[in-house]
Amino acid sequence: MDSTKLSKQHWLLILTLSLLTFVLGTSEFVIVGILTDISSSLNMTNAKTGTLVSAFAITFAIATPLVMSVTSHLPKRKWMLFLMASFIILNALCIISTSYIMLLTLRIMTAVVTGVLISLAMIVASETIPIKKRGLAISFVFGGFTLANVVGVPMGIVIAEAYGWNATFMLTTFLGGLAFLASFFVLPHKLSQVRSSIRDQFSLLTNPRILMAFFIPALGFGATYAVFTYLVPILKEMGAPNKSISIILFSYGFISIFSNILAGKIASQNAIGRLRFVFLMQAVVLTSLFWTTNHFVLGLINIGLMSLMAILLTTSTQLYLIDLAGIYQPKATGLAASLMPVASNVGIAFGSALGGIVYHQGNLMNVAWVGGIIAVCASLLTFLSHQLDRKQNTSE
Repeated sequence: MDSTKLSKQHWLLILTLSLLTFVLGTSEFVIVGILTDISSSLNMTNAKTGTLVSAFAITFAIATPLVMSVTSHLPKRKWMLFLMASFIILNALCIISTSYIMLLTLRIMTAVVTGVLISLAMIVASETIPIKKRGLAISFVFGGFTLANVVGVPMGIVIAEAYGWNATFMLTTFLGGLAFLASFFVLPHKLSQVRSSIRDQFSLLTNPRILMAFFIPALGFGATYAVFTYLVPILKEMGAPNKSISIILFSYGFISIFSNILAGKIASQNAIGRLRFVFLMQAVVLTSLFWTTNHFVLGLINIGLMSLMAILLTTSTQLYLIDLAGIYQPKATGLAASLMPVASNVGIAFGSALGGIVYHQGNLMNVAWVGGIIAVCASLLTFLSHQLDRKQNTSE
């Protein structure tokens, strides 16, 4: 078989894994859009309900690498199907939740399942697709999250407005069932299974090269979210009518689809080398917002470019972490696959917090400078990683 071409079976697997990430992404992100409905229903403040979001992100970041380490020896297909069944049950229980504590507990458990399933999906895509097409496959799998934001989340919000927030979890439960059925028939039976000790797994986290690679996507996402978190206030300051903001946000998500496609092309060859300059371009785009937002049309164009740059790093850094693990700790590739999603959550939290500090200190548009500076730091770290890679290749 030609190693540069994808068979129908390959495409079926890629689409199944993309469906899985679409479902997981919808479940994770939709909660933001229905927070006020939950607050009203459970007689809570919006601030307290917001902990459903932060608790999910924190649990995702902490539990994913831990669970991946402990369960690395389990057969991937059976483990994935079990986790999908657990996802369905947890979302079904959210439908009948009547208290904050119950809903919080279910969301925390869902975060654990979500993090591990995302990591396993990345491993399966990386292992089963011809090496020259891995970038394309991973970009499609990541594309599930993009579609979740563009299609899944708005769908969940519309359902919540019409039938109540509980009905949104009916949607995620139903979608989870579709993903389970597709995976049951499509997931390969013979997937790699590596037995390794906890010590082998965690030795990966102390490797300087892995840590360096981890902070590349963390800084990349941090740069975007230092600005994106405050996009609605920025749009209002630009003079955008309230009714147009949802349309602008939808357009932002739609543009990110093309960002995901470009991410696969960047990852196809010399990915880390290319990312050095991607981050520099991102820095220019983010910093430019400081001036362009003074003009409505220019500001919208600049925000569109920001969306186009937002996730160019995903595919390349995901594969880079897996490949580095193959060099430094081959028995820990499962843990390595979990690090990119964790890094993205760390970056989102870090960027949002740093942007918030600057925002509350003075001029809102100073967040553009914060995003630009973080992007430059990501570029410098990528330059260093690329240089170390070249030295290692030369010495070999």
